[in-house]
Amino acid sequence: WWVYELTGDPFSIGLIGLSEVIPAVGCALYAGHFIDMNEKRRLLLICNFAYIVLLGSLLIPAWSQASLEISNEEVTYFIYFVVFLTGIARSFLGPIVPAMIPKIVSKELLPRAITINQTTFLAASVMGHAMCGFLVSLLQIKGTLVVIVSSLFVAFFFYFKTKPQHSEFKGQEVNVYESIKEGLHYIFKTKEIVGALTLDLFAVLFGGAVALIPVFAKDILQLGAVGYGFLNAATDIGAGISIFTLTFFPLRRNQGKLLLFSVFGFGACILLFGISEYFILSFLALLMSGILDGVSGVIRGTIVQLKTPDHMRGRVMSVNSMFVMSSNELGQFESGVAARLFGAVNAVVIGGSITMLIAVVVRLTSPKLREMEY
Repeated sequence: WWVYELTGDPFSIGLIGLSEVIPAVGCALYAGHFIDMNEKRRLLLICNFAYIVLLGSLLIPAWSQASLEISNEEVTYFIYFVVFLTGIARSFLGPIVPAMIPKIVSKELLPRAITINQTTFLAASVMGHAMCGFLVSLLQIKGTLVVIVSSLFVAFFFYFKTKPQHSEFKGQEVNVYESIKEGLHYIFKTKEIVGALTLDLFAVLFGGAVALIPVFAKDILQLGAVGYGFLNAATDIGAGISIFTLTFFPLRRNQGKLLLFSVFGFGACILLFGISEYFILSFLALLMSGILDGVSGVIRGTIVQLKTPDHMRGRVMSVNSMFVMSSNELGQFESGVAARLFGAVNAVVIGGSITMLIAVVVRLTSPKLREMEY
């Protein structure tokens, strides 16, 4: 919202995603090795503190742009720079928590623990996205940043309360290259992991309509910051509904078929959002896309966790994060580029259609994934 207000250009929104995904993906493989070789709680605290410092630095232009005589263009470039640095921190932070969970719960409880973890993450995401619109409306950008940084301090306190998790390789000399190669070899020989990650990558890459919500809210649906907040939270509310439901009623069979159906339905909802001219219909389309994305997210997350041995969790989770981040952030960039070339509506319609096509192609060409159960 801030960048779009500064520039008025949908392409600038896409550059936010690109600014984060380049360092996040570029550092991911080394981050996985580093996580496996070191104590995880300490890394978690360091990464969280880095977020506090970086997001706190955005208060400088937010609070003092007029007095410092900084142009909108300079503020935008500074935001991109900060986002780039958070991408580096995210390459480490993203895999750490999933890598810690199997040491906290038993293998029998792992699927439910994964679902609960995703539920809490999405609950925070829902509240964050929903509150963002209200906070921007009430407190403006600078007040919103103060709330965000304060929340990160709260997270730091709770991270500090967790128990240390020492490396399986403590005291051993491990070659970085061989360690990374071992992790990649394991991932690519495990077809279930490859199939799930590939489907996620391409489906989310072309279904990243959420990045263009500011354009739809402001220019197409003629909404203010509050309406933007509702639309921005819709997908997360939907995902929260499905994941909360799956916490108490876990999937028992046909997970592979449900995964493919969810991705196809997700694409259909994105297409519907693209052609909608009414706020209620747009909100419901995004809500339903979130429900379906939540189902597919639980299935993918469970597959990756169940198929990963303890000593490789950092490396496998880093590659998983790399796929998730690259699909989300490159999807954001792709949406920005497509909106510049074809217009926002056409970009979303094309993206939703391609997502549906990908689900059909994977269903026809990957019988092992289609028939998979756990």
